Amino acid sequence: MKVAVVLFTRDLRVHDNPALSAAARAAERVVPLFVHDPAIRAGERRRRFLDGCLADLKASLRRRGADLAELRGDPVTEAVRVAKAVGAEGIGLATDVSGYARHRERRLRQACDAERIALKTFPGVTVVPPDALRPSGGGDHYKVFTPYWRAWQAQRHREVEGAPRTLRLPDAPPDALPASWFADRPAGQDGAGGESAGRRRLTAWLPQLSGYEDDHDAMAADRTSRLSPYLHFGCVSPGEVAARAAGRPGAEPFVRQLCWRDFYQQVLYGFPDLRHQAYRSTAQEAWRDESDALQAWREGHTGVPVVDAGMRQLLTEGWMHNRARLITASYLTKHLGVDWRAGGDHFFDLLLDADVGNNYGNWQWVAGTGNDTKPYRRFNPVRQGHRFDPQGDYVRRYVPELAGVEGRAVHEPWTLPEARRRQLDYPAPLVLP
Repeated sequence: MKVAVVLFTRDLRVHDNPALSAAARAAERVVPLFVHDPAIRAGERRRRFLDGCLADLKASLRRRGADLAELRGDPVTEAVRVAKAVGAEGIGLATDVSGYARHRERRLRQACDAERIALKTFPGVTVVPPDALRPSGGGDHYKVFTPYWRAWQAQRHREVEGAPRTLRLPDAPPDALPASWFADRPAGQDGAGGESAGRRRLTAWLPQLSGYEDDHDAMAADRTSRLSPYLHFGCVSPGEVAARAAGRPGAEPFVRQLCWRDFYQQVLYGFPDLRHQAYRSTAQEAWRDESDALQAWREGHTGVPVVDAGMRQLLTEGWMHNRARLITASYLTKHLGVDWRAGGDHFFDLLLDADVGNNYGNWQWVAGTGNDTKPYRRFNPVRQGHRFDPQGDYVRRYVPELAGVEGRAVHEPWTLPEARRRQLDYPAPLVLP
């Protein structure tokens, strides 16, 4: 093959990128392409992170002799247009899981067939492909995590691939390969996005694995990897993360989290309407219309300190500690009685790492409409705060109104003497747990 196009989507890396590696092996010339799709909504913080990802990817490709073409519009139309312009015989694409991504792939295949361009799809968004494992009792996907975890562990994982050493763009005339496609782009504004930052974070994180099981729920200590945004954008390969963690002391609880990520991707693959429809057909939904309570929750003004701390962390960082995600989601759905869809949409708008499967799968798990085998479980936010933020440092970090409250009362300011309560610029609880 003389020329191939690689359409990047959620695989913004050169290391362990099967689509890019296959193109480098099979084609003499390669055109790496990213299309900014107006149909995919993203908040300002996520756009800045994406800018960093693309700037880093462009730099990596340039070091190898190629470059990243960036266009705007419908990815199917633009990918085929580029392929025709440079005389490409094939397009490479990482298979993704959401209904939108699968529809995009089907459309691209139809368009490629019409133009006699080969479309080759590759894994890489998950450790194990979402359609690779089937329960022995029947069904097209696992509905319970534990048996999936056992099957996932037994499955042979794809070999990790290195980055291509060299890549070459086609020798095409300027009208076929215009310089405007390859315009310089400044580094990401905050420098956080991108493969280089993700790989540095992974390398720095791996020596801490031995304490992960004991420390990952300690909210104030913040001893999680914070790799989730890099996994979401494909700056780091989930397969490489799993491979590099495997065999290290304390690795299993961390690798189990990667399996949870894969679990919800295969749930979404089997149940594409996960974002809008209750997963359990027997789920009873009777949500209350509490717009004021929903807004107070979004702003971190519920009067429940650990809930407010989590929501304010989300507002300021575009990220939230996983334990806080469980607590805040449970408070909204199980205590305030507000529909999980409203909470899931808010998280999806603000989280850097939000994808459809993991975000809405976890929301349904907490709300009791999803994959939880105990759908009536609920988290008491006060008990959770005392257990996972025993000194109250997480609350004080994000709720400065309570910075001067000492001891256990930081999680229960309503128990303070009335005169002390009046001194606090902090609301009473919407619902007392």
